[in-house]
Order: sequence, then C-alpha cells, then structure tokens
Amino acid sequence: MTAREKILSGALYDPTESDLVKEQQKWNELLYDYNQTRPSETDRRKKILKALLAECGENCYVEPPLRVNWGSNTHFGNGVYANFNLTLVDDGPVYVGSNVMFGPNVTIATAGHPIHPYLRKKSLQFNLAITIGDNVWIGANASVLPGITIGENSVIGAGSVVTKDIPANVVAVGNPCKILRTIGERDRTYYYKNRKVDDEWFDQ
Repeated sequence: MTAREKILSGALYDPTESDLVKEQQKWNELLYDYNQTRPSETDRRKKILKALLAECGENCYVEPPLRVNWGSNTHFGNGVYANFNLTLVDDGPVYVGSNVMFGPNVTIATAGHPIHPYLRKKSLQFNLAITIGDNVWIGANASVLPGITIGENSVIGAGSVVTKDIPANVVAVGNPCKILRTIGERDRTYYYKNRKVDDEWFDQ
C-alpha cells in the first residue's frame, strides 16, 4: 500500500514521510493565502477556498483564520458557514453536508495516534473519515473525533467532545457527548428557552 492509500484506509502510517510533507506544503501555501485575505476580498476568498478544498458548494463562508492539515480531503456541501478558528485535521476524509454551521473554535479531527508509547515514538498515525449531515449545527469549542458520523439536523452543544456517532434530529451535549433530547415541535415555537419564534420566519 502506498502512503496515500494508507492515509485514506485507516491503516497506520508515518506522516513525516518526505513525499507526504512536500505534497501537504502545497495545500498549506493555499491556506496561508486564504488567511491573509482582507475582509473586503470576498471573491478572492471564494476562489481560494474552492481551490483548497476537495469540494466546496455554493454560498459557503469560512471566517479566517481557518486551520487545515490538508484541505484537499475536505468536502463541503452548499451553504456551509464556519466562524473563526475552524480546525480541520483532515488527514482523512471529512464530508460536510449542506447548510452546516460551525461555531468558533470547532475542531474536526480525523487523525489519531496509537495508545502504546513505542508506536507513538515512531510518529505513527491513522485516519478515520468524519461525516456531518445536512443542517447540523456544531457549537463553539466542540471537538469531533475520528470516525464519527453526525446525522442530519442535529445540534452539538458548545464544548462537547463527540466520541460516538450521533443520530439525526437530536440535541447532544457534553464530554463525552450524549443525546439530551430529540428536536420536536416545541423547537418550532421557541428558539431559545421561552423566547417565541415569530410566524413570519416560517414559509406560509
């Protein structure tokens, strides 16, 4: 298996191999350009983001600074919004659906390391793909660990550490992140505690 195949398969590999480091640097240069853009350079940001990511749908907005290990392993649907300091440890594939929202300082990490210290001394790493469904909101300072799938429409509370798959249509919080409740009819009436949603916000 080539190093690139190992990266995508979940096998252990050495991420410090010279060919990998050289290839990664190309994407890091694009990332640097993105993070140096001025707020008024919206068209330039869009162009760089589409070049950096494996896929980037329409109407995506990522507030700098953005941190990625590669960028070329991340797939965005349409209408993705990310607040500042989104970190994508995308040594493995990251699949993000449409209309997903990331709060500040969210970390999406596909990469892990062996527990045994002898193996870690060899700088070994593995990657497991992360999949985030449509309409998911991930709150500030949350972390999503390797191999996780988050179902569509779900909300991950601020500061959560997602260590297991989260199904669709739930609110999940905590460390480790656990399901708090399902999303239901009350959420159509109240947007926060006892604050009511005006009918004008729903299609008539």
